[in-house]
Amino acid sequence: MNDPLGDMLTRIRNAQMRGKSTVRTPASKLRAWVLDVLTSEGYIRGWTNLEGTQHPEIEISLKYFDGTPVIREIKRVSKPGRRVYMGVNEIPQVRQGLGVSIVSTPKGVMSDTAARTANVGGEVLCTVF
Repeated sequence: MNDPLGDMLTRIRNAQMRGKSTVRTPASKLRAWVLDVLTSEGYIRGWTNLEGTQHPEIEISLKYFDGTPVIREIKRVSKPGRRVYMGVNEIPQVRQGLGVSIVSTPKGVMSDTAARTANVGGEVLCTVF
């Protein structure tokens, strides 16, 4: 697998199209950090580590409102073939601030508003609306 984060985002997107309540993905630190941001911003209910299996997995609880997914759009910005780095003043607002950009900074993985508050830039991993 060349793009583990892109794989997780695709699994979330596909599970929401099918109306699933949970989805599983292989575990990694980067995925856990991104899921922490999605949980704190209110896009997913939460996630748990499943370590009883041969390979550790993460189970993600998806969030719905009136039967429609809370996440309307989730896109990978920085890809393995083309990394996208931005300074603190260049980080884009998603849908005039209604969405969130998830940024990997020297101070950790955080949302775009937290990165602006901490005055750090970094690699823009994905956008969520």
